[in-house]
Amino acid sequence: MSLKSLLPAARNRVVGRAELRPFAALQRKIDRLFDDFARGFQAFGFAAADLAPTMDVAQTDKEIDVTVELPGLEEKDVQIHIADNVLTMHGEKRADKQEKDENYRLLERSYGAFSRTVELPDGANPEAIRATIKGVLKVTVPKPAPAQVKKIELKTAA
Repeated sequence: MSLKSLLPAARNRVVGRAELRPFAALQRKIDRLFDDFARGFQAFGFAAADLAPTMDVAQTDKEIDVTVELPGLEEKDVQIHIADNVLTMHGEKRADKQEKDENYRLLERSYGAFSRTVELPDGANPEAIRATIKGVLKVTVPKPAPAQVKKIELKTAA
């Protein structure tokens, strides 16, 4: 006698153990909900990564250059701070677009805040940091002088 003959007759019935994790189905549904939500942003022409401005960090022998793309922003829109060797750049972009015609009126507003941080090497001098903006924020941080190595003579104790 086989195991199949002992089971009740039913079409398309799957025999298996019950789910060992009681919330697994709920977790799958929530994951699918968030995936669908994120896909909706791509339909509007931007993804979640587009909310933060792009940033490049490059270094030479003498300095560290931080470049952040901030089109449309001016000096009054951006703040730069340094504390505990962490350089923080933040600001807010506000854009209003208005069109009027005989048959329609279009008004679009967009607002967005951003914040980017860069950890600087120990010994960076906050007074020597320079920053400029014209569509692109460029922050130049002079590298600190390398630590001086001094040899200490060892004498025999008496």
